[in-house]
Amino acid sequence: MDPYTIIKYPLSTEKSIRLMEAENKLIFVVNKKATKREIKSAVEEMFKVKIEKVNTFINADGEKRAYVKFSSKNPAIDIATQLGLM
Repeated sequence: MDPYTIIKYPLSTEKSIRLMEAENKLIFVVNKKATKREIKSAVEEMFKVKIEKVNTFINADGEKRAYVKFSSKNPAIDIATQLGLM
């Protein structure tokens, strides 16, 4: 699957900003059929970074979110700046 069909868009909420600063994580809305491995490889390919862990969550509206934890070498704030979130 193409990385741009897996990752729809990043979330910019108060919680996502707090996670970015405290835990080096970003939240993305992703394709509902995407697996954790596909999400990890898509983010690594899109931003040329190393990912430690991916957690997924499907909310009540049926929207799938991926909580992506970046390695300590790649601060989440840098990626958020590239995306225009900060």
